[in-house]
Amino acid sequence: MGTNVKNVFNNKTIKPSCHGHRRFSNHGDHFGGTKRVAALWSLFVLFSRFLLNWSPFLFQDSASCPKKLTLYSYWRSSCSHRVRIALNLKGLDYEYKAVDLSKGEQFDPEFEKLNPVRFVPVFVDGDVVVADSFAIILYLEDEHPQFPLLPRDLKKKALNLQVANIISSSIQPLQMLSVLNFIEEKISSDEKVAWAQHHINNGFTAIEKLLEGSAGKYATGDKAQLADVFLAPQIYIGVTRFQIDMAQYPTLARIYEAYAELPAFQAAHPNRQPDAFPSSSQSC
Repeated sequence: MGTNVKNVFNNKTIKPSCHGHRRFSNHGDHFGGTKRVAALWSLFVLFSRFLLNWSPFLFQDSASCPKKLTLYSYWRSSCSHRVRIALNLKGLDYEYKAVDLSKGEQFDPEFEKLNPVRFVPVFVDGDVVVADSFAIILYLEDEHPQFPLLPRDLKKKALNLQVANIISSSIQPLQMLSVLNFIEEKISSDEKVAWAQHHINNGFTAIEKLLEGSAGKYATGDKAQLADVFLAPQIYIGVTRFQIDMAQYPTLARIYEAYAELPAFQAAHPNRQPDAFPSSSQSC
């Protein structure tokens, strides 16, 4: 029953089945189709594996490519020192570009384009330019979260921020070379040292009290964090440039000694920077 029909695609004869369904009359064609399906499936599997293994490289955009990190720094700058420690703790490689403050290179028009305030450090991450050490370190904390410098515990986080702020706002700005030169010009060279010592001691006294009962091996525990990143450069400058007596601050003196054991702090030391004066030999 039924009429044979020609398939318009391959000219094969199709016969109605006893149940009224159409089927190919050539059984070899059935097996050939199966082989083609199997071959296509194999190709699909291979292509899927290829995409799985190589898609991170094939479809990555420029934002996901490693960016060049650059730090404009001066070896004696405590602010630059902080950022070097943070970069080292986070395991980030960067290009060091020296800006010699003693020669006034910070006033170069090209550098002023990076930082209109004309201070170091300046940090460049691809198309992102950040000046001010505190801003740089907080940027690093968000952009490169490995080895977090701020703990999740809110009390310890606040303590780290408080210590960092005391140093960055109540000590370091008052010992800046420009401030000391102004005091020397208007009053005397002796007064500029006394001025710096006064403000450093005030800050250290406050921090010593804050860390009593909170310090572990380092400022706020047994892991170096934000407070330590700010403390190490400030204690170094206090001792080497302003003859601060650390015996008054036993907690700070103890943790400062512990910093000398950490490779990240060792590598960031001023005397190990490429622009350090050859005569520099003091250790952290």
